[in-house]
Amino acid sequence: MKGILASDARIILEELGRVLRIFSFVAFFAAIVPVIFGEFHAILYFLITSGVAFLSSHALLSVRVEEEPKIRHAMIVAALAWVIVPLYSTIPIFFIEKMPFVDCMFECMSGWSGTGLTMVIREDLLSHSIQFWRSLMQWIGGVGVIVLMISILARPGTGAYSLYKSEGRVEKIHPSIVSTVKTIWKIFLIYTVLGVFVLWLCRMPLWDAINHAMTGIATGGFSVVDNSIGTYDSPLIDYALIPIMIAGAVSFVIHYRMIRVNYRVFFTDPQNRAFFLIAGTAIAFITYVNMQTYAAAPTSFRFSSFQFISALTCTGFQTTNVHAWSESSKLLLSLAMIIGGAAGSTVGGIKLIRVILLYKGVVWKFRKVSLSPAAVISYKLGSKSLSLDEANEEVAEAGLISFLWLFFLLMGVLVLLQTIPPQYTLGDAIFEVASAQGNVGLSTGITGPWMGTLNKVTLMFNMWIGRLEIIPVLMLLRLIVKRKFM
Repeated sequence: MKGILASDARIILEELGRVLRIFSFVAFFAAIVPVIFGEFHAILYFLITSGVAFLSSHALLSVRVEEEPKIRHAMIVAALAWVIVPLYSTIPIFFIEKMPFVDCMFECMSGWSGTGLTMVIREDLLSHSIQFWRSLMQWIGGVGVIVLMISILARPGTGAYSLYKSEGRVEKIHPSIVSTVKTIWKIFLIYTVLGVFVLWLCRMPLWDAINHAMTGIATGGFSVVDNSIGTYDSPLIDYALIPIMIAGAVSFVIHYRMIRVNYRVFFTDPQNRAFFLIAGTAIAFITYVNMQTYAAAPTSFRFSSFQFISALTCTGFQTTNVHAWSESSKLLLSLAMIIGGAAGSTVGGIKLIRVILLYKGVVWKFRKVSLSPAAVISYKLGSKSLSLDEANEEVAEAGLISFLWLFFLLMGVLVLLQTIPPQYTLGDAIFEVASAQGNVGLSTGITGPWMGTLNKVTLMFNMWIGRLEIIPVLMLLRLIVKRKFM
C-alpha cells in the first residue's frame, strides 16, 4: 500500500514540476513589460518569481516516473496547481504594490481563475507591470495553465488527455490532444488580436485595448482603469465588448467549425441557442424593470444588456452600480452567473450544456411516464443520438455537478451573511458568492480590501472550486483526510 501511495505521489509531483516549469517561462516573459515602460525596479521581482518557480520545478522533476498520470492523479494535480501557481504569482504584486499577502493571494486566485473580483481600489494607479501581470494571469487562466503546459511540452499519450480533462474540458477538435490544445491557443490568439483592434477603433487607448481584449476574450474581467468599463462612459465601447465577451463564452470546437467548416454551426449549436434564448428573455425583462432607474429605454437597454451578458459569459466587466438595481434584477444576474456559458469555452458556472441536460432529463422523464411501455423514446442532444444508458449517465452527471455547485454556493452565502455590513441584503450575498464561484467578477460592493480575512478566504475557496468544477478539489480533500485519519 505504501508503495502505491509513493508511486502516486511521485506522479503528482512530477506533473506539478512541469506546470511550474511553464509558469517560470510565463513570469520571465512578463518581465518584458517593465523593460518597455522603464519600471526597472519591477524586473527583479519577475525574475525572482521565474527563478523560484524554475528551481522548484527542477526539484520536482528530479522525481522521475515512467507511469502516465491517470484521471485521479490529473485531478489532484489540477487542484494543487490552481493553488500553487496563484501562490507563486503573489511575489511581484506583494513587492511592487506592497499589498498585504492575503490580498495578493486573493488577487492572483481571482486572476488565474478568471474571476475578476479584486482587492485593488484604483487599478489606474497600478504600475504597468502589475496591470499586465493581472491581465496575463486571466488570459492564460481562461484556457488553463495545464492546457498551456500540454501545448508547449507537446507530450503524447493518455496522460495528456487525463490532464486536459482535469481542468473541466472534454471536447476534442482533433483526435490528438496536443493538436487540439494548439488549435485552441491559435483561435484564442486570433480573437485576442481582433479584440485589440476593435477596441482601439472604438477610441480606447491602445494599452487599455490590449489589456481589456485579453481579459475580455478570457472572460476574466480585470481592468486597468478605475470603475471598470464604466470609466469610459462610451456606448460604442460597451457594444464592442459584448461580442468579445460572447466569443469567449462559445466553445472552441464551435469556433473551429465556424472557421473551417460552416459559419452556420454557430446558430445551430444547442448551447449557443440556449445562450441567446436566455439572454434575450432576461435582457428584455431587466430593461423593463430598470426603466425606473434609467428613465430612457435606450439607456436602460445599454446597461441591462451589458451587465447581463457580462454575467452570463462570466466576464465581470461592469458599467453601472448593480447594488442600486432591484432584487429581481440582481437575482436574474445571479442566475446567469450560476449558469455560465458553453462547456469547452473560457467561462465558469455550471455550464449551459448541463442546464440543457437537466431540462432534457425532465422532458425525457415525462415522455416515459406519459407514453405506453412499448413506445420507443428517442434521446437526442442537438444532432447527437444517445442510448438510454448514455442519456441517464449524462443527466446524472449534470445533476451531480449542479447539486454540488449549489451546495457550496449556499455554504459561501452562509459564511458571508455572518460578517457583511447590514446595508447588504441576502440577495447581495448570493450575488457576490455566485460571482466568485461562477468566476465572474461582478460585485455589489461587498468585495474589497475592507473585507475580513474569513470572507476573503471563503471567496477564494469559491473561486477555486468554481474554476475546477468541484470534483478535483473534492478528490484532493479526500486524499488529505485519508492520509490524516487512515
